[in-house]
Amino acid sequence: MIPQYSPSHARPSTVSLVREVPAPNVLTLAADPCPVSIDLARSALVVVDMQNDFCHPDGWFATSGTDIAYAREIIPHLAGLMASARQRKVPVIHLHWGVRADTLELSTGQLMFGNRFGERPGYGDRATSGHSILVRNEWGAAAVDELAPATDDIVVHKSRFSGFWHTELDAILRRLDVTTLLFAGINTERCVMATLQDASFLGYNVVLMEEAVATPSPDASRQAALTLIRQLYGFTASGCSLAG
Repeated sequence: MIPQYSPSHARPSTVSLVREVPAPNVLTLAADPCPVSIDLARSALVVVDMQNDFCHPDGWFATSGTDIAYAREIIPHLAGLMASARQRKVPVIHLHWGVRADTLELSTGQLMFGNRFGERPGYGDRATSGHSILVRNEWGAAAVDELAPATDDIVVHKSRFSGFWHTELDAILRRLDVTTLLFAGINTERCVMATLQDASFLGYNVVLMEEAVATPSPDASRQAALTLIRQLYGFTASGCSLAG
């Protein structure tokens, strides 16, 4: 049934769709291939995959034989970076794997590579600690305690290496009028790089925060990612603070 209009629900005389534009808040970062100035009022910090299943001793990676020391080492850097972002009113976006319990959104190839062709538990499988691996709203998919989202932080769940596929990330960033993305988290040349590339393709300015990313891959992989970013996509910045 369509509700009937009545004078008691009078329409406003004017509805404003004009958005208040914040004053620029410029910060210059030491970066390669050259220093870069960014507008913090139109920037966001994207923290990729700092989750229990990747970074906790009882998580999927550690219990499947991966040495997670590389991920643990950047937690203090990330904590400082996130704190400075919040202080400067820069949105902090936690980009997390969070798959369906039945994993129906994942391809056969993803599932096979996830479980290494049957050599270990994979996405959605039961981990040794009892949780379902990287399933949304379970322990493994949550942020590690040291980097838990603050009240005003934003959490976006993904099921691909890039955080822009089948997610609301792009819509959120455009709603926030963000034009520059600062990237941190793991793994440098995997989910971080894939999301950074797609961000560039979508027209965002991109900056990788070097001290706040890590990978278990050989250093050649990391160096290749840094080279490609500097040559093709954006900037790689030093330091772990946006305090200025």
